[in-house]
Amino acid sequence: MLFVMTLYIIVVLMLSSTAFACISLLQIITERKSGLLTMLCKTDQTLIMTGERERLKELLRTRLIECGWRDQVQMLCRDIVRERGVHNLKADDLIAEITSKGRALVPDSVKKELLQKIKAYLVQDM
Repeated sequence: MLFVMTLYIIVVLMLSSTAFACISLLQIITERKSGLLTMLCKTDQTLIMTGERERLKELLRTRLIECGWRDQVQMLCRDIVRERGVHNLKADDLIAEITSKGRALVPDSVKKELLQKIKAYLVQDM
């Protein structure tokens, strides 16, 4: 009986320390996420205040038009509307279906250029 009780206590202690370790790990992850979100919000605010965000958005619009992305997305929308019918399709449904397809169609070169511009701005701003 003493052996079983000792074994039980050891198992409980192991579970308790594992649970404590998991809780600690979750707290660390939550704090890091919170810090990252704070940094992203500050960066976004800085981009907005300096007008850089609008310049980046305009650059993105221009590049997407130049590469034909806008036309591709318009064709996708037309195809979906023809397939389902205008009266059977809500705007939210169309947006939900097009969003992932549209993101996948953005050329890597456009993504890289925009990322480089953002990095350059952040390095310059620091």
